[in-house]
Amino acid sequence: MLSAYFAATLQLFDPGVRAALWRAFFIALAVTAALWTGASLAIPWLALSGIPWLDTLAQFLGFAGVFVASWILFPGLVSAGVAFFLEDVAAAVERRHYPGLAPARAQSTGEMAWTAARFLALVVLVNLALLPFLFVPPVFPFVFYPANGYLLGREYFDLVAARRAAPGLARALGRRNRLSLWAAGTLAALMLTVPFLNLVAPVIATAAMVHLFQAWRGETEQTRESQ
Repeated sequence: MLSAYFAATLQLFDPGVRAALWRAFFIALAVTAALWTGASLAIPWLALSGIPWLDTLAQFLGFAGVFVASWILFPGLVSAGVAFFLEDVAAAVERRHYPGLAPARAQSTGEMAWTAARFLALVVLVNLALLPFLFVPPVFPFVFYPANGYLLGREYFDLVAARRAAPGLARALGRRNRLSLWAAGTLAALMLTVPFLNLVAPVIATAAMVHLFQAWRGETEQTRESQ
C-alpha cells in the first residue's frame, strides 16, 4: 500500500496529472466561493434580536461555522472534482506503469457527473454527521479518520475499478482486501487534513488506487490460473 502511494506521489509531476489537479482545484474553489457568497448574504439576517452584542455574537458564530465547514469540506470538494477528471489521472498512471493494458472502458459525462455527485454527497453527509465530535477534541480524530478512511477507500477504489472491471469483480476485490482498502483510505483522509498537502491528496489517492487495483486483480488472475 505504501509503495502504491509512493509511486503515485512521484507522478504528480506528470503533465496529465497536474492538469487534472488544477481543474479539480478550481471547481472546488468555485463551489467554496459560492458557499461564502451565500453565507455573506444569509448571516446578516441573524442580527434580529436588537441586542448589539448578541447580534454580533450570532454573526461571528455563523461565519465561524461556515469557516469550519469550508475547512472540512474543501478536500472533499477537490475529491469530487477529481472524479470528473479520473480518466486523465488513471490514464497517465497506466501509460507510465502499465503500458500493455487494453483501452479502458469509456465513461460518459453523465456517468462521471453522477459518480462525482454521489461521492460529494457522501463526503458532505458523513462529515456533517461528524461535526458534533468537534466539541469533544480528544475523541474527534478517532471518529473522523476511521469513518473517512472507510468512505474514501471505498469510493476511490470504486472510481478506479469501474474503468476496467465489472461491478461484481470490483466488489469482490474490495471485500477481499477490505483492511488494505481501509488503510489506504485512512492515509488519504490523513493527507486531506494537512494544509497544502490536501490539495494534491485526491490525485495521489486516485493514482495509488490504480496501482492497488492492478496488483489485486493480478493476484486474483494468478490464483485462478493456479487452480
